[in-house]
Amino acid sequence: MFWILFLIVLALFFDYLNGFHDAANSVATVVSTRVLSPKIAVAWAAFFNFIAFLIFHTAVAKTIGAGIVDIHIVDADLVFSALIGACAWNLITWWWGLPSSSSHALIGGLIGAAIVKGGTTALVAGGIFKTVLFIFLSPLLGFLLAGMIGTMVFNICNHFTPRKVDSFFRKAQLFSASAYSLGHGGNDAQKTMGIISMLLLGGLAGEEAAPIRDFLLSHEEMHAVAQGEFIVPLSVVLLCQGAIALGTLSGGWKIVKTMGQKITRLRPVDGFCAETSAGISIFIASALGVPVSTTHTITGAIVGIGSLRRLSCVRWGVANRIVWAWFITIPAAALISAVCCLIKGLF
Repeated sequence: MFWILFLIVLALFFDYLNGFHDAANSVATVVSTRVLSPKIAVAWAAFFNFIAFLIFHTAVAKTIGAGIVDIHIVDADLVFSALIGACAWNLITWWWGLPSSSSHALIGGLIGAAIVKGGTTALVAGGIFKTVLFIFLSPLLGFLLAGMIGTMVFNICNHFTPRKVDSFFRKAQLFSASAYSLGHGGNDAQKTMGIISMLLLGGLAGEEAAPIRDFLLSHEEMHAVAQGEFIVPLSVVLLCQGAIALGTLSGGWKIVKTMGQKITRLRPVDGFCAETSAGISIFIASALGVPVSTTHTITGAIVGIGSLRRLSCVRWGVANRIVWAWFITIPAAALISAVCCLIKGLF
């Protein structure tokens, strides 16, 4: 039982790191445009991270829990190795100041450990395919929406003085930042919900996990599990939303500088368009049950709004480093978790 409890705590630590690592994505635009101070911005984002469970269902959690690897091969070693791979890669990219994807780090960790545990047949091709597909679609969707929304907004703004535009969008950005933080909390926290639910209900769900299941699951949830349904307990939902919110409160200011200043210079109107575009993209992905990268999405939106003004406004060298981080995240996290699983199997 204590080993299961340790893994749940480790999963929540990953969720905390997710919020810590991705805090910059939630607040970079609103801080860079000086609409909010850093402290107020992270508190604002953390609040909306937490209440996201009131808006979103658990489709993303179910994709992670039962749609990436065969749930019947899930055991303590697999979950432990997947989390170590994801956490290690998050810390490495945080140290380098790269806004890589916590979501894809976790998925890479699951894939690497599952291959060691059960070979390629242990992977669920459909869930992996749609996740990989959205590696390309999420930044593209953010980019295109930012271009469309930005074009419309800029045309409207031509009829007003710059001071009025700036004043209006300083207020409007509070709403766009809220929407983005809701999407971030609604999509990213669900990945840890899926891991913990997988741990409690997968192949490991025997006598060792029974006391914790009894404590975390209600009678109605236990009945659903007995019927063979994969569910996400409400207690797990609240724990994960709380963990990601605490991580956001801790912040990740190295990445704030990359996202908010190094890619392109942002004004309040630019920040509004980027956050709105990214928020819409994440809401769509969450409704489809896709564990999308919020990092990819907001980066695509920032590049989109920057290039709308002038292509030279975007610092393409920085954007290029970020893209490389995207591509290597899944294989890097998979390699770390696979090595961890092999070592764990020797003891």
